[in-house]
Amino acid sequence: MRVLGVDPGLTRCGVGVVEGVAGRPLTMLGVGVVRTAVDADLSHRLLAVEQGIEQWLDEHRPEVVAVERVFSQHNVRTVMGTAQASAVAMLCAARRGIPVALHTPSEVKAAVTGTGRADKAQVGAMVTRLLRLSAPPRPADAADALALAICHIWRAPAQNRLQQAVARHTVNATKGRTA
Repeated sequence: MRVLGVDPGLTRCGVGVVEGVAGRPLTMLGVGVVRTAVDADLSHRLLAVEQGIEQWLDEHRPEVVAVERVFSQHNVRTVMGTAQASAVAMLCAARRGIPVALHTPSEVKAAVTGTGRADKAQVGAMVTRLLRLSAPPRPADAADALALAICHIWRAPAQNRLQQAVARHTVNATKGRTA
């Protein structure tokens, strides 16, 4: 499975591509950051994020795009920018028919470090170790994007089994009502 992880942000939108399957060594195919100027008009910043993500999609052809689920923060301005960048990433994927998976920051941290309360340094260290890199990706947004991709690769099999079980239960429950 090839996953493009997106750590959404207006100033720095982390992007990283990881390939592999759960239970096997993973391979990083690319990592970077889509940057926008803080003083640029919001519409131009969103356009720059869109163009950057489109380039990553063109170059790496992921099967899934994993995006960090926006969570409530005290700074409304920050959460709005994050939500807008997140929406751009989801739109780019949807336009191409690529499935989008959303993961919360605590899910990602727990998947790669074993604790949902890990700090950025711990996430960076584990991403470095799991992908056999010589140094942690910088800035932290890039490491977070790789962590999102890793999280999705590891969680997807269990999520798929759960979705299939729910679908079977729904079908069986529906059959029981119509019989």
